[in-house]
Amino acid sequence: MADNILTASTFQNMAFECSAPNPGVFPEPDRPEIAFAGRSNSGKSSALNAICGRKNLARTSKTPGRTQMINFFATPGLRLADLPGYGYAKVSASKKDSWRNLIETYLAQRKALSAVVLIMDSRRPLGDFDRTLLAWGQEYGLSFFGLLTKADKLGNQAQIETRRRVAGVVGSGAVLLFSATRRQGVDTAREVLAGFAAEAGDGFDEANPT
Repeated sequence: MADNILTASTFQNMAFECSAPNPGVFPEPDRPEIAFAGRSNSGKSSALNAICGRKNLARTSKTPGRTQMINFFATPGLRLADLPGYGYAKVSASKKDSWRNLIETYLAQRKALSAVVLIMDSRRPLGDFDRTLLAWGQEYGLSFFGLLTKADKLGNQAQIETRRRVAGVVGSGAVLLFSATRRQGVDTAREVLAGFAAEAGDGFDEANPT
């Protein structure tokens, strides 16, 4: 694993693996894993698709809350986990609690998890649950990568100020301005994700998962 360098083609070869409604059907933790988390309608699926250079790897929808399970995508050397979008108002309280519990259980117990990409709409970042997720991550010792989507909707000065404000909360984690439609930040995002995977890679052997 240490010699496995992730490139653009690595992300482009990412394939759907499974949808998991509970931890009992999570894939074997046999390679570095990076989770994508964010509010419903934050552009999470579009960001994942742009980073992987695929139009329909993660299903996008104008209806928030479409992702209702953890969807796993894998390629040799890396696995991505698309977490349910949180904060969608038009689902029952019990469904919200179920998604919240699934996300927290995943973050707390998933041994393969190397980092979390926190997707935030750059026009309205750092909502209540974004901050809750960051607090969970601090408790569990997770690394975060803040991705500020739809950055093309902001002017240059607003982009700079928003990034500075979010970086002040995320702390030492990277914060990147991103636009799926204009491919802003795509190459940098791949480099950051590859770095997380490389740091974790020595602890994995895909032929003999631990």
